[in-house]
Amino acid sequence: MSDQKVDINVLMGSLKTEYKTIEAMVKIYCRDHHGTGTLCEACADFLAYALTKLDRCPYGEEKPTCKLCPIHCYKADYKERSRIIMRYSGPKMLYHHPILAIRHLIAGKKPVPVKPTPNASNRHKRKSRSQ
Repeated sequence: MSDQKVDINVLMGSLKTEYKTIEAMVKIYCRDHHGTGTLCEACADFLAYALTKLDRCPYGEEKPTCKLCPIHCYKADYKERSRIIMRYSGPKMLYHHPILAIRHLIAGKKPVPVKPTPNASNRHKRKSRSQ
């Protein structure tokens, strides 16, 4: 089992909420498919990868949902894992985490920005604030 702790405090605003949504979906999936009380290694690895991708998303806080995003930043195997996890957990989110589920559904209705603004990523903003 993974004892890896992920620091979501690196994310700002809506990115933090999006991470919490992904985390909730992964926990539902892992509990039902891997039968563990905590996240297994594969699911913990996926969450760490998702955190990195959210932090480095060129859209920053204007990020559309991944399903609608024109920039496909996940590697093929992680993208497939994400699709499987979300397809399984999505319907269960309304029961387990209704507020996160509704927020995600609303975010899916927002128009996709045509082009990311320069230096909009969460990582870039975080680095520029620490200088």
